[in-house]
Amino acid sequence: MTGTGPPGPVPPRRRAGLVLHPTSLPGKFPCGEAGPDALRFLEWASSAGQSVWQVLPLGPTAGGDSPYGGTSAFAGNPLLISSAWLAEDGWISPWDLAGTPSGASGRCDFAAAARWKEFMLREAWRRFRPDARAATELDAFRNAPEQAFWLADWSLYSALRRARGGRGWWTWDAALARRDPAALARARLDLAEDVAFEEFVQFLFFSHWARVRAQAHARGIEILGDVPVYVAHDSADVWAHPELFALDAFGLPERVAGVPPDYFSETGQLWGYPVYRWEASAREGYRWWIERLRANLRLADLVRIDHFRGFAAFWEVGAQETTAIGGRWAPGPGRALFDAVRRVLGPVPLVAEDLGVITEEVSALLSALALPGMKVLHFAFSEDDSPHQPHRHVENALVYTGTHDNDTTRGWAAALSADERARYLEYAGGSGADPAGDLIRMAYESVARIAIVPVQDVFDLGTDARMNTPGRPEGNWAWRARAEDFTPERAAKLRRLAELTGRSRKPTTRL
Repeated sequence: MTGTGPPGPVPPRRRAGLVLHPTSLPGKFPCGEAGPDALRFLEWASSAGQSVWQVLPLGPTAGGDSPYGGTSAFAGNPLLISSAWLAEDGWISPWDLAGTPSGASGRCDFAAAARWKEFMLREAWRRFRPDARAATELDAFRNAPEQAFWLADWSLYSALRRARGGRGWWTWDAALARRDPAALARARLDLAEDVAFEEFVQFLFFSHWARVRAQAHARGIEILGDVPVYVAHDSADVWAHPELFALDAFGLPERVAGVPPDYFSETGQLWGYPVYRWEASAREGYRWWIERLRANLRLADLVRIDHFRGFAAFWEVGAQETTAIGGRWAPGPGRALFDAVRRVLGPVPLVAEDLGVITEEVSALLSALALPGMKVLHFAFSEDDSPHQPHRHVENALVYTGTHDNDTTRGWAAALSADERARYLEYAGGSGADPAGDLIRMAYESVARIAIVPVQDVFDLGTDARMNTPGRPEGNWAWRARAEDFTPERAAKLRRLAELTGRSRKPTTRL
């Protein structure tokens, strides 16, 4: 499919949506899953007049449990596979579910979830293998064009990593680390059972997520996915495509990604992910990126591109640095990448996370591509006439009360300076007793096409419900919603606000 111009704007419908990562769904398991609890959430969201569900990246995570530091840009996170659906489909017994570790703590227990899911998936694999019809379905998945670019690399990487006690690929035998064809062929034979198991896990993930997405569509809800700019150094992608990343002869990063000092940190944020060799990506026609977006559009209807400003220029730091202060701006691929995407995939519904240090260069790229950017009300009251204040919003944008990197709105309001609070109260025209309610109403009244609210703000929760604190290495991503907070009264209130502001109409066409 060919074409020219921008990847494709989000269609002009006023909509409302919620941010809730699947691991934050309520339920009896150690972490939220893509199963019956997801469907209950979708039913509640539909009753609340919502037509967008925003999730964080759905891939397998590395250390720290951050969905933005995935070990694959293509594979799905096994923790999201539904234990209930495994039992429903006969791959585990109801008795297996009886020993489930409790998920009643209000926090994801990622370690317990990983152990439990490993047990469940091994048991499912034991039952699945002798089933001829199931094996045929797995073969069809394994050999489908959608998996051709990534599944073989991911399944072998994952099997090798498991066999080596979780050690990073650059520590493996030199022949495997540098992907010698003979060494890879031997490993694939030696680890054939483990490789097949990893393929089975991905088959389950994509099957379960497809069920969730179909049920979302049946309720008039579209899924807004999330593509991080970077992947972890210890990932199947860096191992399989080292030429695309700034690595030395030993496979170690020469330069890593981050951002300079900003709103969140006086020393910047040192993410530690290897940066790209964009010239190498250009030489291959940006194929890895094209396939990455193609894969994500199997999971979502719209795709948010995290850290969009990195495509104009990105902050790179020497791998030996301990903070991001000593980095420098380096040129990104600019429009060339997005033109290559359009030539192959056609118009792609992208959303640009255009926060941070935004220069004229970044604004020009966003304008040239006609992509919607983001407005965040938590950033609106540090100055008069802020571009994040509703009177400065534009239609081709998404407006948020806060993002997954912000405090909850109640926590945000409690931490405002005297000047910021005075500005917020003047702008809101109220007492400040209900900051979440104030900002939700501002978001819904904005001219921005889509208004997105974290469910923590719908429930008016405090800082304890924060999803992520940038720069803090531990204690993030674990918040979970409680089933009892999804009340009919809250749904009715949100739906009425959506009706009043023209955001309750359901989508009539797929994106």
